[in-house]
Formats: sequence, structure tokens, C-alpha cells
Amino acid sequence: MNHFDMEVFYTINHLAIYTPWLNPIMIFFAKFSPELYAGMFILTWFALPRSDGKARHALVVSVFAGIFALVINLIIAHLWFRSRPFAVLPPGSVDQLLAHSANSSFPSDHTAGSFGFAAAAWGNNRHWVSYPFTSLAILVMVARVYCGLHWPTDVIAGMVIGIIAGRSVWLLSRVIYPITTMGLRLFHYGPYHRLLTSTHHTQV
Repeated sequence: MNHFDMEVFYTINHLAIYTPWLNPIMIFFAKFSPELYAGMFILTWFALPRSDGKARHALVVSVFAGIFALVINLIIAHLWFRSRPFAVLPPGSVDQLLAHSANSSFPSDHTAGSFGFAAAAWGNNRHWVSYPFTSLAILVMVARVYCGLHWPTDVIAGMVIGIIAGRSVWLLSRVIYPITTMGLRLFHYGPYHRLLTSTHHTQV
């Protein structure tokens, strides 16, 4: 294992010894990031102004970016296996806060998916949307190392893959738009909000 991974891993992971009050928080972010992003998607979808179809489309693109990042990870993991820290370091030297199978460590799925979701929102959604998405991605990135599940370069690679996926999926955003349209029509958002308002005034 390279010197950078060893030094940074032990520095971050051993914080669990000195800051036990932080452990439940880091476990939460390391374990439940998919559920957190799902909840943030739902809350944001309904919190945006009814007329804002563009921002809602950015949310849908974010979901596909997260999925795309995971697909890239799956391909890489099949091409190259890397053992997780708790599987190769001396017993007792790793503070493993979460149980996990000893599958491939590189790259980090949680980090890649998180940054895919966040990066797709950069410049395409409101700041109060993109900032929390990005903050959560950074927390997940640190938490996966803190809990003893990943090497630092695992999460760095996951971040890079997520950012690439988040920016790349916008090239296919027009292909995704019919899915957004279904949601907009269902909830009378975006152009369908104006149509509903116009119909209501005509009936009155």
C-alpha cells in the first residue's frame, strides 16, 4: 500500500478513538447517503417554485448522473480488485465502525454516487439546492474513510468519477427530458402549471 493512503487513512480513521462523540454522526453519513439523497430529491422537487421546470429537470439529471457514476464504478471494480483497509491491515489497527463485506474497495460507490448527484446540479440548479448536495457528498467522502471502509484514494477516485458523470450526463439531458415531463405533468409543474392556471381562469 502506498505511503499516502496509509498515512491519511490512519490519520482520519483514528479520529474515531479521540472523538467518540462524532462516531454516530459519521456512521450515519457513511451508511445512509443513498437514502439522504432520495429524501433531498423529494423535498427539493416539492420545495421549488411550481413554475420552475428547469430546476426540476436538473434534479432528474442528477439522479441519472449518480446512476452513471455507479455503472462506471462497477466496470472498474470488475477490472481491478483492491482489498479494503480492514481486510489487509493488522488486526486491531483499524477502527471499523460499520460491518461490510470484503469486496473491492476501489473506487468508492457511495462517494461516486454522491458527487454524481451533486456535480450535475452545479450551475444548473439553485444555490440552496447545489450547496447542500455538495456538502453531503464531502461528508460522505470523509465518513467512508473515518469508518474504516475505504482508502483515501478510493474516495478521491469516487469523487473524480462522480464529477465526470455529473458533467457528462448533461450531454444527454434532452434524452432524459421526457422523464422530467412525466413528473411535471403529473404534479402540474413547469409549463403544466401555467396551463392549469390558464384553464382555471377560463372556467371561472
